[in-house]
Parts: sequence; structure tokens; C-alpha cells
Amino acid sequence: MSNNTATSFVDLDNARLDEQRQVMTEIANQEHCPFCLENLQKYHKQETLKEGEYWIITPNQWPYEHTQVHLMAIYKKHAEKLQELEPAAGAELISLFAEIEREMNIPGGGLAMRFGDTTYSSGSVKHIHAQFIIPNLDEPDFESIRFKIGKSRT
Repeated sequence: MSNNTATSFVDLDNARLDEQRQVMTEIANQEHCPFCLENLQKYHKQETLKEGEYWIITPNQWPYEHTQVHLMAIYKKHAEKLQELEPAAGAELISLFAEIEREMNIPGGGLAMRFGDTTYSSGSVKHIHAQFIIPNLDEPDFESIRFKIGKSRT
């Protein structure tokens, strides 16, 4: 298993970019969840595009390479496991993403969500959030976007 540098709310092993790792190190030192509403604006510098009863939709601050659109839906209450979500939250999440799909005239893409132990999920933040990912097929150097699940044993 990897040299796990997970703290209470972030997992530094799962950071993809240097800037992201620097911000996550600051978060780890502060020992609070960066996606809880009282902390979100301290670290997340993107605008809120939509807001429902359960979710905030915002651009991903560190989008995956080769994306045209990469949004996150952040659950408004702190939750790490699916069983902690309100049942109505799932319906609202799909409804909000469907609105964005319609408004942005999205031809196709992917949705992904990590939950629970970051050794299994490969999440960087231990707070449920979903990803809305649209590839940029028009990029000259386009490569498929990969969504990582599970830590390597190196």
C-alpha cells in the first residue's frame, strides 16, 4: 500500500497537481473540511453555478486534463458515505445536472462520485461530491479522461 498521508478531511496522496497539494497541506494543517459550507470559500475560488437544497454546483478548481467542462456538486452537509445522504439528495443531484446538460447543450459526458475510505475511493477530499465531466474532443492532443478508483500498492 502507498505511504498514506491522509488526514481527517483530505488525502494528500490523491492530489494530482502541485498547487492542489499546497492548498490541501494548508487544509490539513487547519484540520477542517474544505467542502463544508463554512470553509468552502476559504479554499475554493470558483463561482457557484447552481444551488439546491442539498447541493452546490461549481466548476472544479483543478479540472482533469482534456476536459471541456468539469463541474463538482458538493453536498451541503458534511457526509463521507452514501448512507449519510438524504434520499431526496440523489434526485436533486440528477435534476441539477440535467438542467446544466440542457442549458449548456451538452452532447455527452460522464458523472462520477467517490465515497468513504480514500484508500478505496482515491478521493482527495473526504466530503461527498460528484463530478460532471465533459471531454474536449476538439483538442488536437486529446486523450481519454481517466477517473481513478483505488490506491496503487507501490
